[in-house]
Amino acid sequence: MKNLHLPTAWMLAILLLFPLASSGSDSVALIESSGAGSVNWTEGYIEAKGIGAPPEKYYGKPNARPLAMRAAKLDALRNILEVINGVRVDSTTLVRDFTIQSDVIRTEVEGMVRGAQEVDTQYMSDGTVEMVMRVPLHGGFSEIVLPKDIQQVGSITTTVAPKQDTGIYTGLVVDARGLNARPAMAPKVVDENGQEVYGSAFVSREFAVQQGMSGYAKAIEAAEKNERVTDNPLTVKGLKTEGPGRCDIVISNADASRVRNAAEHLSFMKKCRVMIVVD
Repeated sequence: MKNLHLPTAWMLAILLLFPLASSGSDSVALIESSGAGSVNWTEGYIEAKGIGAPPEKYYGKPNARPLAMRAAKLDALRNILEVINGVRVDSTTLVRDFTIQSDVIRTEVEGMVRGAQEVDTQYMSDGTVEMVMRVPLHGGFSEIVLPKDIQQVGSITTTVAPKQDTGIYTGLVVDARGLNARPAMAPKVVDENGQEVYGSAFVSREFAVQQGMSGYAKAIEAAEKNERVTDNPLTVKGLKTEGPGRCDIVISNADASRVRNAAEHLSFMKKCRVMIVVD
C-alpha cells in the first residue's frame, strides 16, 4: 500500500521544483522598471501593461469586451512609448532626446510601437481588460536609435605589446557590480586614462542591431555561461563608472592591456560578444 503513494510524492516534489527554477532564472535577469512598464535588458525587450474598460453605456452588451480590449491596447502602447523614451542610448543620451530633436526618429519610434506584440490578456470580473504588450529591444528599435557612427566593420587591426596571455578568448565579461552602473544601448569600456577599450568603434553595426552592443546580467556566473560570450570569455573587474548616465565602465590599465593583447582575437568585439554584470 505504501508504494501507491510514491507517484503522488514524486509529482509533488516535481511541482515544487519548477517554481524554484523559474525564480532562479528571473533573479539573474536585469529588469529595469519604469512607470507601467519595464525593460528586460537580459532578454532584450520592452514591455508594458494597459488597462481598459468599456464605456458605461456598453456594460453588459456584446461589444463591451472588444471595446475594453481596444482601450487596454491603446493604454499599453502609450505606456510602452513612455518606457522607450526613457531608455538610455549612452551615458549622456536618452531616446527622448532623439525624438525631440528629430521628427523622423519620433515617427519611426511611434511606428515601431504600433507594431508591438500582445503577450498576455486578462479579463477581469468587472469587465475591465488588462493587456501586456512587448517590443524587441533589438532589431528595428536598435537600427533607429543606435549612433550612426556604428558602421559595418570588416577586419580590425591593432598594434599591441607582445602577447603574454596565451588564452584564446571568445568574449568579454565586465563585472560592474557594486558600482551603481546602469544599462544602455551603446555602453563603453575605457581604461584608467579614458582610452576606449570597447565601444562603437569596435563593433559591426549588423551585430549591434541584431543583438545589442552588449548583454546584461545580474550574476557573474550567468554572464560567463551566456551563449553570447561562448566558451572562454575574458572576465575583468570594473573600477568605477563614467558619465552622467553611469553607463560607461572604467577598468584597470592592466586589464585593458589583457584585452588589447588579444588583438588577433578581437573578432569577438566586432560581433558584440560582451556581457556586463550589474546589480
